[in-house]
Amino acid sequence: MRIGQHRPSVDEHAALMRSLLVFERRTETVALDEALGRITARAVTSPVDLPLFRNSQMDGFAVRASDIAAVPAKLPIVGEIPARPGQPAPLAPGTAVRIMTGAVVPDGADAVVPVEDTTVVDGVAVIETPRVVGEYVRDRGSDLRAGDELLPAATVLRSRHLAALAAAGIASVEVLAPVRVAVITTGAELAAPGVDPQPGQVYDANAIAIVSAVRAAGASVVISARVTDDHDTFRAALAAATDAADLVITSGGISMGDYEVVREVLEPLGATVTTIAMQPGGPQATAVIDGVPVISFPGNPVSTQISVEMFVAPVLRELAGLPAARRQSRVLDTDVRSVPGKRQLLRGRAVGEDGVTVVGGPSSHLVAGLAASDLLIDIPEATVQLRKGDTVETLAL
Repeated sequence: MRIGQHRPSVDEHAALMRSLLVFERRTETVALDEALGRITARAVTSPVDLPLFRNSQMDGFAVRASDIAAVPAKLPIVGEIPARPGQPAPLAPGTAVRIMTGAVVPDGADAVVPVEDTTVVDGVAVIETPRVVGEYVRDRGSDLRAGDELLPAATVLRSRHLAALAAAGIASVEVLAPVRVAVITTGAELAAPGVDPQPGQVYDANAIAIVSAVRAAGASVVISARVTDDHDTFRAALAAATDAADLVITSGGISMGDYEVVREVLEPLGATVTTIAMQPGGPQATAVIDGVPVISFPGNPVSTQISVEMFVAPVLRELAGLPAARRQSRVLDTDVRSVPGKRQLLRGRAVGEDGVTVVGGPSSHLVAGLAASDLLIDIPEATVQLRKGDTVETLAL
């Protein structure tokens, strides 16, 4: 960013990101036991009536209401209908049949008398209370008719929705496919966790940070690559990423110094590389390569993680039908100084119901401090000094 050039605010950069992160949504069909939390791609209609057949709401006796209009009524018990497959024989006038909850109500019967409201004497049901037609009988299709809409499009599937689908005999459902994300971390200094680093190397924390944050936001990771500062290597990784993914996220290589491979490759392709009014996470870059948005974050691990939470995760959560990260006003338990002209995101930890304490310093390499935090303290650009007892906005991590 040139001297005197406008430094975008966090809100301006977030708006830009939202304008870029617009995807043509694919669909896929998944089994119900894999569909929890997914979003229906289109309305689902019931292929059957619900209930499937006329059945009893209670354990009791299926009767003709006209036979018990005058009470007490005494009806001989002519059989029993359990809740199992089969069509029972029609009920003859002047008789009763013992029936279980969910069992098929026989033709001829139009009411069920609960067992607790009946006395049985020598095989005869003695009924003291008259019943109206339809009492304790669930008619076929009384919940839903075949062809009626069972679930609308864009339903985030919860257990109750899956139960309704299963009740209608539907074993799978068409849902929106998750956004496919490719992650590329850059830097000759990066070493994979678990190996012995060479002098001057640091472990790559950004790969797992971005991958896990993306997955937690409801997207899928199709590529995770680590590359050096070689231009051709990065170009090859980028080509593979844009070919396989809906979104590419990179970390590192966008500052103004030398060996900034991401900036050096993307700027000639039309990328915008800038510094926004945020700490940590000032350097940012955006591009569209072969129709795929490429979002580039700085390499310092805290900068990367906070950038993902501020700019990418909110959009992915929304697309996946997940709730937004919780924002809450809390009371500081210490004085805080902030950087003039920058929106600062300090690491913090909740104290009680409405308090917050600052964890560690503001530097962008302090990964242990971020790990010990459960929220970010969001301090506006214009705020320089906060006192103990002041109220601040926090964002749950």
